[in-house]
Amino acid sequence: MKTLKITSNNEAETLAFGKKLASFLKKGDTVVLTGELGSGKTKLTEGILTYYGLENEISSPTFTIVNEYIKDDINIFHFDVYRLEDSSEFYAIGGEEYFDNGICIIEWGEIIQDALPKDYIHIQFERNHIDENIRILNIISYGEKYDTLLNKLED
Repeated sequence: MKTLKITSNNEAETLAFGKKLASFLKKGDTVVLTGELGSGKTKLTEGILTYYGLENEISSPTFTIVNEYIKDDINIFHFDVYRLEDSSEFYAIGGEEYFDNGICIIEWGEIIQDALPKDYIHIQFERNHIDENIRILNIISYGEKYDTLLNKLED
């Protein structure tokens, strides 16, 4: 496990960080996003999708649980599990079947903690109480391959 703390001063920086992160993601990768409402989870997802040229496609999956985006030969699955009671509902929709079939981005992933794959990236968003635009991104890697990815994100 490795940790990295990044300060984002505004939405543009969160978007840019999402694009940078996306440049290292591959099929089978999972990114879990946690933090209060309005803390930047969807903005980071928008950055990831922008890297793939899908910036005009993003919509919040709040009512559908998962949105699927396809670019060339990569599937990107954007989950918002906020409305799920627990991981049993995630399993009921076949959620675990997505993990090996593309890049999974899961907002509110703490709700389905026990359903997550063994290896993933967890990004916790914190608001700055002095400046409402600033976000602290606490990034934690689970699995050696993500330790390496965090090293790349530091550069």
